[in-house]
Amino acid sequence: MEAHAYRGTCLANVAAVYDVVLISGAEPTWEKEFLLDYAIADPTDQAALAAAGRALAERYELAGVLTWTEWYLVPVARLARQLGLPTTAPEALQGCRNKHTSRTLFARHGVPSAISVGVRAEREAADAAALIGYPVVLKPAAHAASMGVIRVDTANELPAAYAFAAQTAGHGVESTQVLVEEYLDGAEVSVECVTHQGQTTVVAVTRKTVGLAPFFEELAHVVDANDPLLADVAPVAVAALDAVGVTDGVSHVEIRIVDGRPRLIEVNARIAGDMIGHLVHLATGVDLAHAAADIACGTPPDLTPTRSQAAAIRLIYPAYSGTLTERCLDAEFTDSTDWLERVHFHRDAGDKLVLPPNSDMFSARIGYLITTGPSAEVAKNRSTQAYRHLSVQVTPA
Repeated sequence: MEAHAYRGTCLANVAAVYDVVLISGAEPTWEKEFLLDYAIADPTDQAALAAAGRALAERYELAGVLTWTEWYLVPVARLARQLGLPTTAPEALQGCRNKHTSRTLFARHGVPSAISVGVRAEREAADAAALIGYPVVLKPAAHAASMGVIRVDTANELPAAYAFAAQTAGHGVESTQVLVEEYLDGAEVSVECVTHQGQTTVVAVTRKTVGLAPFFEELAHVVDANDPLLADVAPVAVAALDAVGVTDGVSHVEIRIVDGRPRLIEVNARIAGDMIGHLVHLATGVDLAHAAADIACGTPPDLTPTRSQAAAIRLIYPAYSGTLTERCLDAEFTDSTDWLERVHFHRDAGDKLVLPPNSDMFSARIGYLITTGPSAEVAKNRSTQAYRHLSVQVTPA
């Protein structure tokens, strides 16, 4: 139930303030307690989605449509437009989904980003890498969650890296290109933004821990309501959203700090994954899911902070691929700790765990734990402390 583990809080928070009807590709399970009604249709099939939307509109007075799923952004925006409901233009969201288009718009509007070349063959990738200069990053032009993204340090590594990126890129809807990009060497952060009728409010900055080189798998995140970096990255995040044309919704803007200056990685026009929206809520009191629902209904969101603390998530991975035989957190420690907000396992004994490059990050992830504290440093230290009470046993493949 990975959707429940990572998006359950979003649906629960929206259902607390709105009646919700759902369009889903399968019969709802855990979602049903939050729903007034539902329709079954493939959200990536525009005709089927439109038919389901019209059927629900005949039964209810729909006030807004939203999604927090990357793959559904464009079709859901088209549905909102068909129903006469507020939305960022589908064309703008296509630009967000296609990273090559995004880079072009960043350059046109003077938003600091990375040199980027779109290619469709290994030879083109090699030429682009030689022009840009190693190290470079290869990534699918239209994907998400760091899937198919790999750093390449030398020309000898490029053929295997191109095959890795191209395999994922081939599944893209908006583009099947591979991008060869300048490697931005610096700390990675994301900026959580809320845009209503073209005006953007920057709510929080998320500091990331990225590992499993040469891949860019996200291992941990921390949000601090008082992060001093917010003032530096906010103008660049807002400029990026303006450049791609996001007018309404919650966005997750990824940035690297290079030589003290923010450089854009990409704009994701939806609530962040990995429970980052929940971290923002714990740290600031601002509910991004509620805000997204308000904006979808044409209502100005309430972004007033009501808390001032920090929250961290540690994603649980095995050290190597294999079969999970045990995973647990010491019960006595859990019961005696009020700053351990939650621990969740979505892999069970007997499950196969496969690390990149042989699969994507989700096939290896065992679960996560979330901690809180008065500052980012305390929240992260508590995350490390909780991790030490975790027992994970894996039989190597």
